[in-house]
Amino acid sequence: MKGARLFTAVSALLAASVAAASDVLDLTKDTFHSAVTPEDLMLVEFFARKALAPNYETAATELKEQNIKLAKVDCTVETELCSAYGVSGYPTLKVFRKGEPSDYSGSRKSDGIISYMKKQALPAVSEVNADNHVQFQGADKIALIAYLDESDATNKDIFNSFAESYRDDYMFGITTDPTAISQAGVVPPAVVLYKTFDEGRNDFSGSFTPQGLVEFVHEHSVPLLDEISPENFALYAEAGIPLAYIFVPSDDPERPALVKSIEPIARDYKGKINFVWIDTNKFSDHAKSLNLPEPKWPSFAIQQIQESTKFPMPQSQEVNPKNVGDFVAKFSRGEISPSIKSQPVPKSQDEAVYNVVADTFEDVVLNENKKDVFIELYASWCSHCKRLAPIWEELGEKFAGSKDILIAKMDANENDIPPAAGFRVQGFPTLKFKPAGSSQFIDYEGDRSLESFLEYIETNSVNKAKPNGPKSSSPVAAGDRHDELCLCQADDQPDNFQKKTSLYRPRSIKRLFWANRKILAPQTNFVTVI
Repeated sequence: MKGARLFTAVSALLAASVAAASDVLDLTKDTFHSAVTPEDLMLVEFFARKALAPNYETAATELKEQNIKLAKVDCTVETELCSAYGVSGYPTLKVFRKGEPSDYSGSRKSDGIISYMKKQALPAVSEVNADNHVQFQGADKIALIAYLDESDATNKDIFNSFAESYRDDYMFGITTDPTAISQAGVVPPAVVLYKTFDEGRNDFSGSFTPQGLVEFVHEHSVPLLDEISPENFALYAEAGIPLAYIFVPSDDPERPALVKSIEPIARDYKGKINFVWIDTNKFSDHAKSLNLPEPKWPSFAIQQIQESTKFPMPQSQEVNPKNVGDFVAKFSRGEISPSIKSQPVPKSQDEAVYNVVADTFEDVVLNENKKDVFIELYASWCSHCKRLAPIWEELGEKFAGSKDILIAKMDANENDIPPAAGFRVQGFPTLKFKPAGSSQFIDYEGDRSLESFLEYIETNSVNKAKPNGPKSSSPVAAGDRHDELCLCQADDQPDNFQKKTSLYRPRSIKRLFWANRKILAPQTNFVTVI
């Protein structure tokens, strides 16, 4: 008994010691505002069940020296506090400035958190002079310095505006110091991108415009041939050029030599195609999403993210510099057609709902001009799709044999949407309506009930399609009202590379082609951001 009490006491002391050793503040509804509001800058993690430790703890200790505090809130306990800040997923990170929150859009590894918060603590553009010139060049993985004449207000404004837009991603400095300019060996106006990889430095030689700076940074901020992961996928996606993958296990003893042998090809196509290698021990499903069906490594494929097209090199070919070089050359000349994954064409159509596959999509859906087409794009693993299935089948029965409308479905997890369709699947189920005689698809955004579907067709059908028999009422599938945004995300499939990424982080969303967190999918799987 005595021993048990002693053990309990020792355990309590150890627990208290561990808690005291943490540099992460543990906040509650009673301490939150008093702790957060006075701080110029603080990062708060809202978590449930599982926090980001040890990455978060490591970052907190490192940033403590910069007087940047990190805190956490347990949302299983502080439900009202988390709800007040709109927290709906876990863990959620928010940056607070004097109590005012903004979304955190950086990496969730310790070095990424440290780098991001250091940038947040700085002005968008730091003043650089001869004294801190060399130090600033290596202050982060990428640092850009503008070298300008004192009187050059125009280019200073352009650079400052550019820096403000990308402050979350890079460090920016500006100098008019003649000594610093001499040290850099440039003639103003000039911009130099300093980096801790590849050649270490790139000099800007384009037109001093916002677009020119964007193109310059996108080209040179990406390593020549690096490993891709959820932490850096957005960087490649935002580059706006094709992405070439070497699929190989990280523990393959031949991997370093293979990657090194492909580097000359990557260098030849720098600025036109980005090259990466990806660990198939973790992300083998991404190979399948790029239509590499066999678990045969190494393998090679090219992806055009914006167009959602994929170009796998036949797995019968060995991945070596010659074969990869020939394949990339043909791709760059437009001699390789995109690969479209398709299930076998059904031998018969026995169901009320027409079963479409990728190989029949153009003929049955795109080229159908006489009938209205109402199609469901689903995934077999999607719970919302399963609840919708009987209702969609009943809708098909209502228009069975109709000459005016076709009710159809396609497993968009097993079939690619042809590029000619002009859209990508962002979540499941996706419902699209194509009026007769039109090539444009309309998103269905109503309730998922038979009654709502019938009313929609009555309103939107060009052919004024009429159902068989009287209208009947079917309740909305539980939890499936559109206004509740019940969608299985394209990246929700288990063991999906895209799912594990923070590819859809705010920084990506505010740029280029991602309008919301439901996007990305080279056709739903790798949702196009791994």
